[in-house]
Amino acid sequence: MEIKQQLRLSQQLVMTPQLQQAIKLLQMSRMELVDLVREELLENPILEDQVDVDSNAGAASTAATEAPAEMSAAESAFESVSFNEAANADVVPDADRKSEDIDWDRYLENHAMQAPVPTSRNYADSDEMPGVESTLSTAEDLTEHLLWQLRMSELIEEEKRFGALVIGNLNDDGYLRVEGVESERVVEKLAGEAGIDPEDAEEVLKIIQRFDPIGVASRSLEECLRVQAEHYQLDQLVLDVIQHHLKNLERRNYAAIAKDLRVSLEEVYDVAQIITELEPRPGRNYTDEEPQYITPDVHVHKVGDKYFVVANDDGMPKLKISGFYRAAMTEDPKAREYIQSKLRSAQWLIRSIDQRRKTIVKVTECIVDKQYDFFEKGIEHLKPMILRDVADTVGMHESTISRVTSNKYVHTPRGLFELKFFFNSAIRRDNNDDIASESVKQSIRKIIGGEDPRNPLSDQKLVEILAQDGVVIARRTVAKYREMLGILSSSKRKKYF
Repeated sequence: MEIKQQLRLSQQLVMTPQLQQAIKLLQMSRMELVDLVREELLENPILEDQVDVDSNAGAASTAATEAPAEMSAAESAFESVSFNEAANADVVPDADRKSEDIDWDRYLENHAMQAPVPTSRNYADSDEMPGVESTLSTAEDLTEHLLWQLRMSELIEEEKRFGALVIGNLNDDGYLRVEGVESERVVEKLAGEAGIDPEDAEEVLKIIQRFDPIGVASRSLEECLRVQAEHYQLDQLVLDVIQHHLKNLERRNYAAIAKDLRVSLEEVYDVAQIITELEPRPGRNYTDEEPQYITPDVHVHKVGDKYFVVANDDGMPKLKISGFYRAAMTEDPKAREYIQSKLRSAQWLIRSIDQRRKTIVKVTECIVDKQYDFFEKGIEHLKPMILRDVADTVGMHESTISRVTSNKYVHTPRGLFELKFFFNSAIRRDNNDDIASESVKQSIRKIIGGEDPRNPLSDQKLVEILAQDGVVIARRTVAKYREMLGILSSSKRKKYF
């Protein structure tokens, strides 16, 4: 064995940091891009937000023009101050004499009569002021709401410690859950940690379950509904159905309930209607999930018979190179190397954002062109389309199209859609063009929406109705689409009362 040196030519793709940044920017959502740009503005002194710079300059000029007005207002406040005329005009009063000659009564009277200092919002009446609850920065969550009630209760210290452990182990729905512990042994485990007897812990748990909201800290759906039924003093028949026939109630097997409890079907219908009005998820109204608002990346406008795609630049920082640091690069040779590296990074970021913007517009224009019938006639005319169709048209790779359409939204005359919405698999139709799977889903939704609630359509019946329109589809595919739309099966959709 020996060591030798060889020269060899080969081609390989090198992912430079700039290329990696461009790919990263391309697949980012609008909110992620805004956060990235703001972070770069803090780290790179070469970058400036043109909007902030212009607004600061405008604020400075406004302050300069308003300064004399403010001075005049201050001066006018003191113009009302009257000095006692000196008996002898030749006498010049000193500082002490000036303070003695001020008519303070008149000054304070005029000061009290002045208009209040203007605020961001003037209210004509104090009754129009917002309430205290409207000024809270964050809403009260379930844990805080329950802990407040626990502190106001008459429980002893050990029982409150157990109650705090119970409240701390509630899930988002308000149920008592401890990971790795069965529901029957949860109270025993928490009682051991709090140092109280398990029987006393059960009594404390019953007290907490009657906190607002009623039924919170339950260990099962049956317990949650039973606590509410007992609190509202409902009939014994309601309690019997909750304790022994929840499964039949879920399956809507009312005949089995009536037979077992020896009551009429009408009574079972009434009980089922009462139970449906109870709250199965007590913590529902205290979830701290904030709504995520969507800002479209592009707009599609119709002018005449044509559609135009326009990028949405509202709210996006408009980056520019700072002129101060460009001048400093020529003045200070020592800082030149640092400024040059930051300058190259800033230029590449600006170029990458601009390229991202152009790419999204280009891909959206291609989608609008291929889905023209959708924009003109509606979702029933959405055509089957895959990533390759757009990639071949715009001359890009499929992976690039996938990154462009991920988490990107377009505002159209027909509503707000994700770009991924326009890509659908094909469903075969007899003697006609293929139809998009999304159109079939909407057809299923429309058919179910017009059905008789007392006699809902089965999946096989949906297949037969779609076949009348030439749509060839299997029953299991209809069931899959129905579940994707969040629609229950026919047995669970049936209305008995």
